[in-house]
Amino acid sequence: MQQYPLDAPTLTRLARQSFVLDGPELLLTERHADAQVFIYNKTWNTLGVSRSYIIGAFDGMHTGHQSLVHDACVYARTHNTLAVAVTFDPDPSALVADVQQTMLLATQDRVRALAASGVDAVVVLKFTPKLMHTSYQDFCSTVLEDFGHMESLHVGVDFVLGAQAQGTVDMLKNLGAEKGFAVVGHPLVEAQIGTVTATRIRSLLKDAKLATANELLGRWHFVRGTVEYGRGKGRSFGFPTANVRCDSNWCFPAQGVYACMVRYNNCAWPAAVNVGAPPTFLAEQQGFLEAHLLGFEGNLYGKEVEVSFIEYLRPSRKFSSLEELEKTVVGNIQWVATNIGNAPVEVY
Repeated sequence: MQQYPLDAPTLTRLARQSFVLDGPELLLTERHADAQVFIYNKTWNTLGVSRSYIIGAFDGMHTGHQSLVHDACVYARTHNTLAVAVTFDPDPSALVADVQQTMLLATQDRVRALAASGVDAVVVLKFTPKLMHTSYQDFCSTVLEDFGHMESLHVGVDFVLGAQAQGTVDMLKNLGAEKGFAVVGHPLVEAQIGTVTATRIRSLLKDAKLATANELLGRWHFVRGTVEYGRGKGRSFGFPTANVRCDSNWCFPAQGVYACMVRYNNCAWPAAVNVGAPPTFLAEQQGFLEAHLLGFEGNLYGKEVEVSFIEYLRPSRKFSSLEELEKTVVGNIQWVATNIGNAPVEVY
């Protein structure tokens, strides 16, 4: 459970963690026909250095992903190989599933999160119909080998690879025994509510169970969007808001009011945020939020910002009067000021 109030050093640390700002320096980027490689280890191009490949969608880089990557990196260090995470853009659900899953992290954020978890490089494969129909045998022998000789392959125990989902862990182990590489099926991480998965986290967010979702993520969930002109109602009440429009691909938490941090450039401000259009004034809107930033002065119109969700304060509802609305909003802002803060923190 989150302990309040948060002091400034704790707030800064958790905000950086939420926005996935920590990690090693990017040394080099290589572009391939259907892939991009982000390299963090100077020995990447050293001849004879084999790879330990870690494969997954890694949406959210939740605690289950973190455990898998950590254990695979330990394996790589003990076997003198480079730990290489392999992920996909777009998420395979865009082509495989009937409905594309909303994202917990954009590709650029997944790359940073994977790098911060200790890998030496991240390979982002373009997920195309051609790749979708590639057999797991060809994926291992041609696609992966293009990025260096494979010593081992690391996946979750429930992972399947290749066309028609034929590359189960057992089938991959058989292939590895034939071709000379190890295959490790890592156990899934269990929480009190069950197995940690991106699907479960998305469901928790939709059900306004933010604290549990954040616990499984290992950080505060955040979304990214652009500030646009709004109705001006907040300013007329003395509570000016930044109206943020986000891409519909982001996984939004349930409508309601949240305590948040809003990041722009190198600063993050405590904020009271309404997710969805306020029902007192407008019909429901997807991918929209209004944020009142405490301690902010300036103009954010047209700027890209990031909003991390710390605490669920209340559900959205219509108010019988503007006076009732104003009193409730004041209470929400006061909660944020008391427990999160009323001034920005620097987050580089």
